Amino acid sequence: MLITINDVLTPEELVTTRRLLEHSSWASGLVTAGVQAAQVKNNQQLPEDSGQLSSLRRLVLGALNRNALFFTAALPLKILPPLFNCYAGHTNHYGQHVDGAMHRVAEGGGYVRVDVAATLFLSDPDKYDGGELVIEDTFGSHSVKLKAGSMVVYPSSSVHEVAPVTRGQRIACFMFMQSMVRDPGQRRLLFDMDMALLQLRQGVGETAPVVSLTGMYHNLLRRWAEN
Repeated sequence: MLITINDVLTPEELVTTRRLLEHSSWASGLVTAGVQAAQVKNNQQLPEDSGQLSSLRRLVLGALNRNALFFTAALPLKILPPLFNCYAGHTNHYGQHVDGAMHRVAEGGGYVRVDVAATLFLSDPDKYDGGELVIEDTFGSHSVKLKAGSMVVYPSSSVHEVAPVTRGQRIACFMFMQSMVRDPGQRRLLFDMDMALLQLRQGVGETAPVVSLTGMYHNLLRRWAEN
């Protein structure tokens, strides 16, 4: 399931994010690459000791916390601290790879199972050429390049890549999360059901059948959710 979410960041938040990034220094993106990914990863990343990283993370997580569409698409149980990357010049692409299933949490926090990935675009698409996020699934290849402040959410099990940036600079925030619902097919059913319920409420209101169907949604979530 690939879901795009527009305007995750407000215009003011986007300005603040860019200002913080302008005062940041980039380092090699290999610091978070596994053995396989390191063979194809050629970008830059904001290092953990960056003075701006904590402020950037708070801003992004605050935006996610108020976004109902993000919640219903990912059903997040745990969100790993967001990361930021840059594609430009000679460090301009990330070849085909699959995200690792488990990510270690810093400072003895154990591991988080990675079910869902998300990319929040921070550069305007007309400011750079290339840089599409290309995601493979059972329906084929999907090329994603969104306006600044918008996000794509997709299963971490998907083979994906970032196409070479041939002009300008592509800056984005990326993150991984463990979902309350491990199975991507179940997440898809819950998402489709929730979207259909939203349309029904808007069309006919909180009728008895809508209330009943809402109960079915939550009962399925209770059955499938992990904690």
